[in-house]
Amino acid sequence: MNALSKGISKVEIALRWDPSPTGEPSTDLDLVAAPYLADAPYGEPAYVVHFDSRSPDGTITLNRDSQDGKGFGYDEVMTLELDRLDERYGRVLVGVVIQQLQAPRTFSGVGNPGLRIREGYDVLAEDDFGGVPGATAAIVGEFAREGTGPWEFRPGVQGFDGDPADFARDMGAARRA
Repeated sequence: MNALSKGISKVEIALRWDPSPTGEPSTDLDLVAAPYLADAPYGEPAYVVHFDSRSPDGTITLNRDSQDGKGFGYDEVMTLELDRLDERYGRVLVGVVIQQLQAPRTFSGVGNPGLRIREGYDVLAEDDFGGVPGATAAIVGEFAREGTGPWEFRPGVQGFDGDPADFARDMGAARRA
């Protein structure tokens, strides 16, 4: 980023997948976002946004939630208004969790999964989770800024193999390069 760049301001994260075959338990993927305080960018998030929730200030919202992938196109959509996020936050992680209530499942068992992260019409990242087939959850992007500087996007899908219930707590650890 150069000095004239305003950085990233408003981002849409969209997730799609095919419904489970007839007679099999439904597949439910969920978007999760976790902001971290600038003075504590790793470890516990300040709060977590997921299904049935939004950020306290309304800057992170889940616009569309699917429990079975039966929508057309992108089934789950989240918006991050980074330009409105309070200055005390310096990092936001976005992840995807596969719910395990119906049946144990990893990304290899999800039909045709897809992820798109974009700002306006500019696509920042796309992925099909092919790099993390045995994971039950994954970090799909990181947004960070230095002080009050512009937000930058750090792409990359990092799989998580533990219990998805622990994902929100554990996702804030330093990311592997």
